[in-house]
Amino acid sequence: MPYEHREGAFPLGTWVAEQRRAFGAGQMTGKAGAEAGTVGHGLVVADERFQENLAAARVYFEEHWTLCAPRSASALDKPGEVASNLRRPGALADRPEWETALLAVDEDWNPVWPANWQRHYAALRELLADEQGQASETEVLPGFTVHGMDVGKWLARQRTPAVWQGLAEGQRERLEQLGIRPLAPAPEPEAPATPSTAPVSAFERGVAALAQYKARTGTVTVPRSHEERIVVGGEEYLVKLGVFLSIQAGQTHR
Repeated sequence: MPYEHREGAFPLGTWVAEQRRAFGAGQMTGKAGAEAGTVGHGLVVADERFQENLAAARVYFEEHWTLCAPRSASALDKPGEVASNLRRPGALADRPEWETALLAVDEDWNPVWPANWQRHYAALRELLADEQGQASETEVLPGFTVHGMDVGKWLARQRTPAVWQGLAEGQRERLEQLGIRPLAPAPEPEAPATPSTAPVSAFERGVAALAQYKARTGTVTVPRSHEERIVVGGEEYLVKLGVFLSIQAGQTHR
């Protein structure tokens, strides 16, 4: 966070820029000029250091397709924490030209979402680009790794409805530009059928008992004394099947 001189709320960065301009134009002499020259020299050194870091950033981007490097990464002996430090809020408040230079390398060098997400996305983007449009998200399966990252597993998680809805709009837009779509929500399980609570008539019990008897014996010839035990609607019944058939036969011949 750049320091600000609170009295008068005048930003220190603005003051330094003015001193550098005046010193460069030869408008400052004596002690003030000497001090401004020292300040200017310090800022020139900072600019040179930034240019060295920018060169390392370009090398890293060529290999990893993103500037969201982890702190453990390095390029041209420059640690990945350099980019992390520049992403801190206000780190470039007095250096808009530095931010412009970084944007020229990677427009997503400082995303509002986690850097780890951006690294996986960049790997997926380049993977699909290398396949010249022939690959699809269904072919990037879990276990497919790029630079040690399981891009397939990451992609499968992004496509789940819960994770997809939690992504920022910019994240969803970038995935959609690659042809990535969320998975359809799982269908709601069907409610189990509710057993009928209507009472079973004597005739229905008799028919059910006869069907069970035939399935077991292969015949519908039933001794008059035979009783058949059945279960209908979760209830157990003892049906006098022989008597039932005799009654039905008698009603038929009336």
